[in-house]
Amino acid sequence: MDYSISGTLELGREMEWIMGRMLRRMSVDAYIAAAPKEAQNKLREIRKAIKSVAPKAEEKISYGMPYYSYKGRLAYFAAFKNHVSLFAMPPIVGAGKGELRKYQTGKSTLRFSLHEELPVPLIRKLVRAGVRRNETRKKRSR
Repeated sequence: MDYSISGTLELGREMEWIMGRMLRRMSVDAYIAAAPKEAQNKLREIRKAIKSVAPKAEEKISYGMPYYSYKGRLAYFAAFKNHVSLFAMPPIVGAGKGELRKYQTGKSTLRFSLHEELPVPLIRKLVRAGVRRNETRKKRSR
């Protein structure tokens, strides 16, 4: 076994590669099952909301979290210690500007507390806007 710095770096890169492959092979069901118990129902609700307005979207794991693609990037979601987040592709503000005020937001991030009801209609609205944006973008690029 090579205990030199270069050997250690090589082992680190190899482990990183293995972990990346494992995460990509993880299913969304496995991601939800591995999430904190308090977040699991919220994650299921987000998943159901996304699938209800984007039934043709491809579902997979990307960047270690559930990802949905339909004619381009659509949305991600993830669980954290005290909240769950929806990462919708920008610009999300135009799709639900008034409704977003009560949530912590970023350029493409919405945070939902684990202790409050999820705004499922808002999630559907944002994802539906993403579907329309992606369909329009594909038509214009032809």
